[in-house]
Amino acid sequence: MTEDKGTLQEPQVRAMFDRISGGYDTMNSVMTAGLHHAWRRRAADLAGVGPGDRCLDVATGTGDLALELAGRVGPRGEVIGSDFSEGMLELARRKVPAGASSDLAPITFEWANALSLPYADGEFAAATVGFGARNFSDLDAGLAEMARVVRPGGRVVVLEITTPTRPPLSTFYRLWFDRVVPVIGRVAGDSEAYSYLPSSVKRFPAPRELAARMDGCGLDVRYVLTAGGIIALHVGTRRSP
Repeated sequence: MTEDKGTLQEPQVRAMFDRISGGYDTMNSVMTAGLHHAWRRRAADLAGVGPGDRCLDVATGTGDLALELAGRVGPRGEVIGSDFSEGMLELARRKVPAGASSDLAPITFEWANALSLPYADGEFAAATVGFGARNFSDLDAGLAEMARVVRPGGRVVVLEITTPTRPPLSTFYRLWFDRVVPVIGRVAGDSEAYSYLPSSVKRFPAPRELAARMDGCGLDVRYVLTAGGIIALHVGTRRSP
């Protein structure tokens, strides 16, 4: 690990997520009191997709946001969930209902590096990332790739934890992420990974800066804060060339 726990090299991040994949969903529910599902539903809503659309979920993890998108685009649509952790992808594939569904789009979970997506320009109606952007080793490159694969008028949605600035929530936030989350990680058997989490949040750009960086990728951006300022949802609409 590097000196700054919030910064890991790409192979270290991949190995970490492979390592914690088995308990990832449980830890998410514990750390967010189950609210992460509602936040992902809102991100899928903000993607603005409908029946028949084709969508990409980057850094899909165990696939929850991809599944939300599949419900929005229906059986005539298509969803791809990509990740560079095979451990996460294995769990995501298990969540796909067996056989054809009358409600969900076909979902493919496949290996891909967010910094070099193996998809054509303008291939998708929307590209999303839920709690994964802060793990990009090059944030600007990852955002640019997401914007590239979305058609003009399509959307890029970034759902991420952010740091509240006003007490008392800011005080609780520091206590929770700096003290409680690492303890939970030790109980779960991986204190290193759950020390990385609060550090990665701290180094991630504030909402206004992230909006500016998305704008630099050719996106018209708006964002909303929820959960008292702990969660930021950024929506960028792809400008025409």
